[in-house]
This record gives sequence, structure tokens and C-alpha cells, in this order.
Amino acid sequence: MMRAEFSMQTDSEVKQMAEPLIFSFDVDGENFTSAGQASAQVKKNLRQLGFDPETIRKVAIAMYEGEINMVIHAGGGEAEVSVGDGYIEIKLIDHGPGIANIEQAMQEGFSTAPDNIRSLGFGAGMGLPNMKRYTDYMQIDSVVGEGTTITMKVNY
Repeated sequence: MMRAEFSMQTDSEVKQMAEPLIFSFDVDGENFTSAGQASAQVKKNLRQLGFDPETIRKVAIAMYEGEINMVIHAGGGEAEVSVGDGYIEIKLIDHGPGIANIEQAMQEGFSTAPDNIRSLGFGAGMGLPNMKRYTDYMQIDSVVGEGTTITMKVNY
């Protein structure tokens, strides 16, 4: 198994949550046009919960990038978003081919997306770098031939 972990410290105000609020989604890998529906729903949920626009933006961007990657590379997967005390955790799980070289995949511009996906404007090699950029913590666990789990946190 390959693992990579990234972390950033932030100062922000903390909302008090008694216990985590959890949203779960299936990401359909068969329907490219439905990619992004889970992140749009999470964005709506966070807005209804009163989160600030910057926190919502970070979560939505990171989650959208992950959804697109699951559709392009893994045929879909599952997404779980937990709203906890001071953080929002995004967990993306797929059963695709896995990431052979995480360090290389984290480089801006590196992509294994096929040409038909690139012709649609996706696959520019910014998905994983953007997921890291818009979160305070990111961990990638991947086994070639079995799949990938990405855990991200945005602190608030």
C-alpha cells in the first residue's frame, strides 16, 4: 500500500458540534454528467448549516475534484462528509486501479486521463494538487489493483 499525508495549520473560528453530522453519497462512474452532484449537495447543506462562504468553497472544490477523479479513473465510488467539532472531513473511497506513484500524481500537470476525457476539458492534472491546496489535511491510501481512499479535512 502507498500512503501520502499532507497537513497545514490554520487559525479559524470554531463551531460547536455535539456529534458529527454525516452525509454519504454514491458517486456514479457510469454517468459523467452526474459528477459533481454530491459536492453540490454538500455545498447546499453547509450553507443551510450556516458555514462561512470560504469554508464552503474549500470543501466544495476539494470534493468536486475528488468526484471527477473517481469518475474518470475508478468508475465511481463512495463519498462521506463528516461535519465535526472544528472540522469537515471528506472521505472518498473507490475500487479502481489505484495510484501507482502518489508523488508523481501530486505534481501539477501530471495526468493519466484518456484523450476523450481531456477533450471535454478535464484531466489537466490539477485534481489532486487542488484537493491538497484547498484542504488543511490530506491523506492518500492506495493499493494498485484494489483502489484508493482519500481523506481530507478542512478546519473551521
